[in-house]
Amino acid sequence: MGNDMIHFIKGVLDTVGENQIVVENQGMGFEIMVPMSVVSALPPAGHEVKIYTYMYVREDCQQLFGFLTKDELAMFKLLITVSGIGPKGALGILSVMDADALRFAILADDARSISKAPGIGKKTAGKLILELKDKMDFEEAVEGVLDRGAAGGAEGAAFSSDGGSAVNEAVQALVALGYTGTEAMKAVKKVSVTPEMTVEDILKAGLKNI
Repeated sequence: MGNDMIHFIKGVLDTVGENQIVVENQGMGFEIMVPMSVVSALPPAGHEVKIYTYMYVREDCQQLFGFLTKDELAMFKLLITVSGIGPKGALGILSVMDADALRFAILADDARSISKAPGIGKKTAGKLILELKDKMDFEEAVEGVLDRGAAGGAEGAAFSSDGGSAVNEAVQALVALGYTGTEAMKAVKKVSVTPEMTVEDILKAGLKNI
């Protein structure tokens, strides 16, 4: 069960560990479990931070989990609704992929990418996809990974839109998800694309070729 009484904590970053931080607020130090992606994005100790939090409550413990964005916090809350995936498992998933990438992987039936998270096998990843897919928005997911790819520098820019074709958008999305431009192009080229195919169709088929 969870407790949403503490929506966020804003204070001075005191210490940073491998997967936990301590934020000082009004003389109190809050220990917060965070994914590795948050650790790598934090400023040096002594700087002010704002962490969106979720308090996980059980009979034997109370633990705060934190994220830098409301989107990641919302995804964390969805993940822990899946039976077999507790807070630590959800944290592990969000350590290997951000909310946009996870949303896209769920929609694209990409259990392989999700199963890269520690303690998450392909069976659990498949169950996650089955239970959460109807809660995802495909257009929002594609826009998220395309925006990240466009901001990602040279390799993302190499596949800029040429009229918004489904094939090109599929390549951009794969690059934004962490595949190289070569891998993305090869995967999409192997797909027998027809005019009726959507970006989602091409992405699903392309992922099977990587």
